[in-house]
Amino acid sequence: MQLVTQHRVNNNSLFENIKSFLVWSFALTVCFLVVGFPAGFVLVSIGVLMAVLLHAVMPISSVILVGTGILALNVLIVLASAALLTIKGIKPQEVTWLSWLHGDAELHYDQVYASCPLTCELAEG
Repeated sequence: MQLVTQHRVNNNSLFENIKSFLVWSFALTVCFLVVGFPAGFVLVSIGVLMAVLLHAVMPISSVILVGTGILALNVLIVLASAALLTIKGIKPQEVTWLSWLHGDAELHYDQVYASCPLTCELAEG
């Protein structure tokens, strides 16, 4: 009986680690696409310069080589970061800035009209 219970705990832990890795991969990919756009622009600019320099050596495959290299580097960075966060035991549910990911965002919008600074004080007083 104890062996069955221990197997379920290990299986559940494995499932939680895989789930955490996948959520971290998704969140880091979204963050890289949204926030890291300037960094991506710099990467692409360096890649274009590398492709032009490599064009003298191998004219046909330089663009393909540099393009796949940049794409592989981005994927490797995201997957390595997700694996590192998962191995360290940081759960995506515990991170405060990921509230948008699991729907716990508390959004309360108060309507503020353009004339409110002029008229709201008069109505209260």
